[in-house]
Amino acid sequence: MLRVITINLNGIRSAERKGFFAWMSNQSADIVCLQELKAQRPDLSEEMLAPPGYHGFFHCADKRGYSGVGIYSRRAPDRVIEGLGNAEFDAEGRYLQADFGTLSVVSLYLPSGSSSEERQAAKYRFMDIFMPHMAELIASGREVIICGDWNIAHREADLTNWKSNKKNSGFLPEERAWLTRLFDEVGWVDVYRTLHPDATDACYTWWSNRGQAWAKNVGWRLDYQIATPGTALTARATSVYKDERFSDHAPLTVDYDISL
Repeated sequence: MLRVITINLNGIRSAERKGFFAWMSNQSADIVCLQELKAQRPDLSEEMLAPPGYHGFFHCADKRGYSGVGIYSRRAPDRVIEGLGNAEFDAEGRYLQADFGTLSVVSLYLPSGSSSEERQAAKYRFMDIFMPHMAELIASGREVIICGDWNIAHREADLTNWKSNKKNSGFLPEERAWLTRLFDEVGWVDVYRTLHPDATDACYTWWSNRGQAWAKNVGWRLDYQIATPGTALTARATSVYKDERFSDHAPLTVDYDISL
């Protein structure tokens, strides 16, 4: 069994203070994908760089305290790829790929567009370059798991207040159609939905810090593990951990009936 966890930490140092690494050490995870590190390598403690039993890899943003992705793995990868080869988004630290034999695991932090029209335009630019990359990956014949904060809720079941969010970033028709194309035309699989096709309240992975969103479970499903069809078929169990809070996002765990 291969256990893969993904979580947007909203700051790795903040998550460490909230007990993330103590929790992670008890999860028997083979691979842990991190997003929104909000740190550069010199900012990371020894435990953050390589927790006991794990190898650590990072693609940090040029800007301090911003974005950044990471991967922890029990087995050392055969190859690690930082970035997509796009100067604008590689400077933001949004893509990290680790190859293990015929399997690739990616930690992805797709841009948010909620702060301004300029950032929404940047989000669309990223989506425009990322769709061809996803098509190339699936055509390569490799088995792939893309873990991350996609910053898009795909279906009405993926957020509490879908009616009032139709014109908001994260649930715009163009964003949702992009994910539909990724699944229906390019051939990728939303692993959580294969195991829990009808889940609503239980599927959320992000809650706004405004009001009482967490207390009232007014959430969004923004964090996904999206896989090639062969790997998705091996998924046996998935869960969102909500007993503790390390971030405004919750960890998403999937168990696959494969081995590294």
